[in-house]
Amino acid sequence: MPLEAVEARRLYRQVADQLRSLIDSGEYAVGSRLPTERELAEQLKVSRPTVREALIALEVEGRLRIRVGSGIYVIEPAAIAAPAAAAVIEGPFELLRAREFLESAIAEQAARVATKDDIARIDASLLAMEKVEHPGEASMVHDRAFHVAIAGSLGNAVLVRVVGELFDQRLNPYFAQLAHYFESPGTWRTALDEHRAVREAIAAHDHDAAREAMRTHLARSQERFAQNFGAETAAGPASGRSRAARSPARPKPAPKKKRTRGGGTRR
Repeated sequence: MPLEAVEARRLYRQVADQLRSLIDSGEYAVGSRLPTERELAEQLKVSRPTVREALIALEVEGRLRIRVGSGIYVIEPAAIAAPAAAAVIEGPFELLRAREFLESAIAEQAARVATKDDIARIDASLLAMEKVEHPGEASMVHDRAFHVAIAGSLGNAVLVRVVGELFDQRLNPYFAQLAHYFESPGTWRTALDEHRAVREAIAAHDHDAAREAMRTHLARSQERFAQNFGAETAAGPASGRSRAARSPARPKPAPKKKRTRGGGTRR
């Protein structure tokens, strides 16, 4: 059964449904390895983040096991989770894109209206974030408090609720599983620096800088989650090609020395 192209607007749930059907039909048997994330994206005509969300959904369902550096394997499910559950959960990248759009505008307005008390609440959440270990529940609590404090400076209870609810979607099993692969103390320190940049712009009442700092933070969050699972590392030459776009350019070799008629060389 060949893979079929998926319309971009249909996102990860349709990709998960198609892969699940292929597994159920025996196209991908228990114990077999799926094509790499890159290959699936090319065959399905969707983005790699969309494929990644679909794979995470199937892993949460107990249909796949992702082994970083090895591949994506079909496993024998102990109990089949209801596929319909995926239909009511937004994908991690959908959530982050929504937050990028909304919270950038909120940060811009916060830079216009934030009071000293608002800045103090933002600072308190930042101080708490600096003292906790990550990943962990406490770090998420203080991260949420930071974003909610910025929204709170606008004096709009609806925006506070929406920002809080969007952040809380990080607790859904798909987002949590994705974070399991890509979050670390190092990414936390990077994100903390990005939070400080947002705070500094708001405190300086620089609305353009505040908007851009928040947009950059949430866009980079997406980039951190969009790293390769590492499955292509074991795929031979293809893995080198897939990494080439992300690795620094190699230095060019020194030009060959030209030989002169007298047998010497010149530079």
